[in-house]
Amino acid sequence: MINGKRIAVVLPLITREDVGSDGAGITDLVDIRILVDDHSTDRTIEVARRLGLQSFVHNRNYGYGRNQQTCYREALAAGPM
Repeated sequence: MINGKRIAVVLPLITREDVGSDGAGITDLVDIRILVDDHSTDRTIEVARRLGLQSFVHNRNYGYGRNQQTCYREALAAGPM
């Protein structure tokens, strides 16, 4: 929480099982960490869950724009602020 506000960070990813290097630095700074996996073919979701990231997986690859839409929808549903 910063200045009394809950902070959400979203990660729209595909095929990035090295998410640990992307997500590790933000884990202590924010309240809500959401990863949306756009149907990866590697272990992205497994690594994200191990890091404690809230995770959502698309049932097929919808592309970056749809992935961002899912990120924002899920962030708003999680209730930041």
